[in-house]
Amino acid sequence: MKTKPKIVVVTGAESTGKSTLAESLSSYFNAPVIPEFAREYVEKLDRRYNYHDVEVIAQKQVDQLKSFLKKEHQVIFVDTWLIITKVWFEVVFQQVPEWLENEIRSLKIDLFLVCNIDLPWIPDLVRENGGENRRILQNMYIENIKKYNFTFHMVNGEEQSRFENALEPVKLLMKK
Repeated sequence: MKTKPKIVVVTGAESTGKSTLAESLSSYFNAPVIPEFAREYVEKLDRRYNYHDVEVIAQKQVDQLKSFLKKEHQVIFVDTWLIITKVWFEVVFQQVPEWLENEIRSLKIDLFLVCNIDLPWIPDLVRENGGENRRILQNMYIENIKKYNFTFHMVNGEEQSRFENALEPVKLLMKK
């Protein structure tokens, strides 16, 4: 009988090394990683994103994870997920689709690795929230993770030490 894979979400504010960490963990555990979809989607727009765009992003995040859950994996790493998208809705549009709340509650994430804001913020064409906004959003992500009673671990440090800081909680999860 197929067992449900462990789901590890790598999350945190902008420019905290989420994608690099997700890829490194994926490589270490020889496991799939679901890449961040929002960046790819927004970069292709020839206009500012709107509410509908963010809803498309959220639905794609759900669809991608559900697709991977149908396959045989011990663990799946997810680069960013619905918590960030929910906060995005709240901050930018002051409303969240009801279905999104339901998905957050129903999809059982085993571990959130929250990348701390101890790395410098590096601007690019998609990033919007450096400075104090970065700290505010980081706190909102953590508050939401706690609200839904998800297990999380703060990931600190640079490069190798950041990876090692994330590795131990994932190893512990894999033993369960």
